[in-house]
Amino acid sequence: MDDHLPETLRAVEDELTALLRRGRALSWEVAREVHPNLEPNTYGLLLWLRRSGSIRLTDLAARLGIGKGTLSRQIAGLEGLGLVRRDPDPSDRRAAQLSLTEEGSRRFDAARAARFEQIRRTLRNWPERDVENFARLLHRFNETF
Repeated sequence: MDDHLPETLRAVEDELTALLRRGRALSWEVAREVHPNLEPNTYGLLLWLRRSGSIRLTDLAARLGIGKGTLSRQIAGLEGLGLVRRDPDPSDRRAAQLSLTEEGSRRFDAARAARFEQIRRTLRNWPERDVENFARLLHRFNETF
């Protein structure tokens, strides 16, 4: 196995590069579906906000591994588009809770449904066990990367 490891790692790198290239293209496409002026890198923010319902900016920054200043600027842009709102945190009036607006949820859900359909079409001929293993291995990779 050790003799083949470099070639195997090259194959993994090639496939990751292709996946990331397609992922970037898909992010642009999905972001534009949410809102024509949405930056593609903010789709992940919307995903976290949709999952959490409401979250403090500092907690979201920690989850995403980005600085509070950077996140605050991105959130301000999303607020300007009417997709995100800031509400006072009931447990700490100095902090804010972030959440999607009704319009943000509607637009995000529509774009996500289209994305799910694309993934469903791509994997429709895969055996269910392969899809489960693929999801498990991607999760494992992301957790350890």
